[in-house]
Amino acid sequence: MERFRLIVPRVLMSLAACALLASAALQTACNTVEGAGEDVQAVGEGVSEASRDVRD
Repeated sequence: MERFRLIVPRVLMSLAACALLASAALQTACNTVEGAGEDVQAVGEGVSEASRDVRD
């Protein structure tokens, strides 16, 4: 029984550390995807503007 009392806190700390790292990785991925979406939007606006210039 004493062995479990020593192992459980280590396992919980390891799980908490993994959860924290996974959360940070997911947050970074969301920011990257958001930035890529903004870049694509900017390109689309540039193409639209250029087509208006050609049309006029």
